[in-house]
Amino acid sequence: MADAERFTGHEHDHAHCVADALSAADIVCSQRGTRLTELRRRVLTLIWESHAPIGAYELIDKLSRAREADGEAGRVAPPTVYRAIDFLMEQGLVHRIESRNAFVGCAQPEHPHRGYFLICEGCGTAHELEGGALDANLKARARDLDFDIRRITIEVAGRCPGCRKPGARAGTTHSHAGDHA
Repeated sequence: MADAERFTGHEHDHAHCVADALSAADIVCSQRGTRLTELRRRVLTLIWESHAPIGAYELIDKLSRAREADGEAGRVAPPTVYRAIDFLMEQGLVHRIESRNAFVGCAQPEHPHRGYFLICEGCGTAHELEGGALDANLKARARDLDFDIRRITIEVAGRCPGCRKPGARAGTTHSHAGDHA
């Protein structure tokens, strides 16, 4: 996602967003010779249903309810979902939000990169930032200090424009209707 966009998650065509993510996933998997199985596709769709991070157990619950609605018996096993998440992360289709032990879709899976996020404390929406300059600055500073970077996680908590509006309540999920940013 380009930094110039407005904060994602409010007032946009979310169905278009999900469709774009699935189309990109198909292309990425095809180019890499990997398979986006039906289960992996369903997990990716559930992750993209919202721009708020979703945890593995919430995914398990949603998949189990969908399975039940389709007339199938039994819950989805946690290892099944974790394997799907691992695949999606390996392919760069989702990012892990460390502070929430949850996952969000990646808007640019065709370009391997590190995810940096602005996370709204009100609605929970996570917006991915382009990290090129930040990455370069961090690496240069670490080199200057003779520091060997093993992992970088940047998650910035704050309030999005929708949650800062007068009358907005904390924890309120905003509409995903309207124009895509």
